[in-house]
Amino acid sequence: MKIKIIGKELKITEALNDYVEKKLDRIDKYFENAEADVTLRTEKNDQIAEICVIANGEKYRAVTEDKDLYASIDKDIDILEGQIRKMKTKKEKMMREGSIRTMEANIDTIAEISNEIIKTEYYEIKPITPEDAVLKLQEKPSHTFLTFINVDTGKVNVIHKLKDGKNYGIIEPEA
Repeated sequence: MKIKIIGKELKITEALNDYVEKKLDRIDKYFENAEADVTLRTEKNDQIAEICVIANGEKYRAVTEDKDLYASIDKDIDILEGQIRKMKTKKEKMMREGSIRTMEANIDTIAEISNEIIKTEYYEIKPITPEDAVLKLQEKPSHTFLTFINVDTGKVNVIHKLKDGKNYGIIEPEA
């Protein structure tokens, strides 16, 4: 990490320089190439530390004041570390969501390419009316469709929930 330390109305001692470098090692672990501009100054009785870190096209900045300059530097490092972790989590979340969408598209593509029947379920088909089929489907909220024999026509029908979640549709063969 490239570190530039500037003192305004304050002489930067070797101890202060070493302390800042040591504390910036906590920030350096998050990035490969980063630059830090540290400005230390005094105003009346307050010691002000301003740290600006530029890495991966992002800019992180913290300014704090305290009676003790070392405490002010510590506060800045804590603030910067929080900002960096928040941004890193945000980016990881965006990448994860993007990969899930991509994965879903890939699953559809794989299913189209393979044309394999992966799962088979067996269940009993009973002759009932379409109204009774709706009631049976409502009993099982996790199911989206029900296959049954229509009492009126004697044909196999499928009743399914529509996307609005309130209404139902029936699929009936023509022949």
